[in-house]
Amino acid sequence: MKAIWNNTVIAESDDTVVIENNHYFPEESIKKEYFKSSETHTTCPWKGVASYYSIEVDGKENTDAAWFYPETSELAKSIKGRVAFWKGVTIEE
Repeated sequence: MKAIWNNTVIAESDDTVVIENNHYFPEESIKKEYFKSSETHTTCPWKGVASYYSIEVDGKENTDAAWFYPETSELAKSIKGRVAFWKGVTIEE
């Protein structure tokens, strides 16, 4: 699977976990040069507290377009250490 934004592959892996129609990529599969930490946090009732990355490619920024759970609930342990995307990031095989 590939995560693509602004015509650039920002993550690629054969090992994604799909939860709620989102592909969670292993953290080591993201191309870190495109990711910036964000101060944004949200809470999911069953997964835990999410942290976000903004994505920057060719001078364009997509704020809070990737999220991950630094600590997951017991129910969501399959996505610990994984990153998912939204806000126009496309997922392709």
